Amino acid sequence: MVKTPSDKWKKNILKYKKQCQTILGISTNIRYAGVINNYGRTLVGVIKPSLKPLLKSEDVKQEFFITSTFLSLRKNNNSFGKLDHILLKHSKVNILILQKNNVSFYISINSKEKNLEKIISLIKQTI
Repeated sequence: MVKTPSDKWKKNILKYKKQCQTILGISTNIRYAGVINNYGRTLVGVIKPSLKPLLKSEDVKQEFFITSTFLSLRKNNNSFGKLDHILLKHSKVNILILQKNNVSFYISINSKEKNLEKIISLIKQTI
């Protein structure tokens, strides 16, 4: 049986959801794992069940739009080489952004996490 574009889409979304759930399981300090497209639209987003989101819905949309715009502008600049990851350090959380194919993984990690490099390495293996 031939897979339709809808079937392929559903398969990819399910794969992203499983990856996000696996990412959340890497550390108790990972708050959120999500996947956004090139336009900043959320494809999948999983927040740790016991946590209250730091951003409101409209703030999330703006954050993801800014992130996708930044990544698309950087995409055409090969002077520095291939982008490995982006780490934004805030007082409450660290934001890790990784790109794979045509999507971006957006992960928030409590700023108190001590083994950040190890966490980043494990997340890269997951995606």
